[in-house]
Amino acid sequence: MAKALFITGTGTDVGKTFVTGLILKKLKENKLHTAYYKAAMSGNDRGPDQRLIPGDALYVQKVSGISQPLDTMCPYIYETAVSPHLASRLEGGPVCMETVEAGFKELCSMYDYITMEGSGGILCPICFDGEEIWLEDIIQRFRLPSLIVADAGLGTINSVVLTAEYMRSRGLPVKGIIFNHFHPGNVMEEDNLRMCEYRTGLKVLACVQDGDTDLAVDPGLLASLYAPAGEFTYESLISKGEAR
Repeated sequence: MAKALFITGTGTDVGKTFVTGLILKKLKENKLHTAYYKAAMSGNDRGPDQRLIPGDALYVQKVSGISQPLDTMCPYIYETAVSPHLASRLEGGPVCMETVEAGFKELCSMYDYITMEGSGGILCPICFDGEEIWLEDIIQRFRLPSLIVADAGLGTINSVVLTAEYMRSRGLPVKGIIFNHFHPGNVMEEDNLRMCEYRTGLKVLACVQDGDTDLAVDPGLLASLYAPAGEFTYESLISKGEAR
């Protein structure tokens, strides 16, 4: 049975896609059959044929070296660089949860490890026309555990703790934190790590530096973060002591 993990962030441009690419690269290098998925992608460019290119998916595909076809990675692609709910209002084609779910299930039938990336932060609106869909609704629908990606710099204590506490209040278990844009030896960033762990009770599983080509996480530990797709429940994590 396929296993899956959700990658969310403390906000936009914290490096979710960069980190996600490294995660898939690590899994692939360790002979795991892995795929990428994102419900909706905004701010994309057009190719020579004027078709929109899913930029985040293309980046992950190139960095990780996975052979997954690009057109299976994201069902909703928008040009305008705003949240998906507004992009679809401006361009048409609002997100439908059934379509997102169908694409996810198709990948689960073909791959062993599915890494699903979110849009923006945990409170990103995905659709507000016809259906009301927030990012948390997608995580709930697929019953996925999450990792939080955060910028290592100034302000991250506040954003990490608020994100973690909001997710807990919604019954969305978090497996850990990954710091991006980390500078070893930086007193503030190393203190941010300690404070985030202290206030959330979560481990910072990796500190990623700009330009890194490898994720410094044991591949066995990384694979263990994934939960069986469709079988994950918050209660099961409580019984294992993984939810806080």
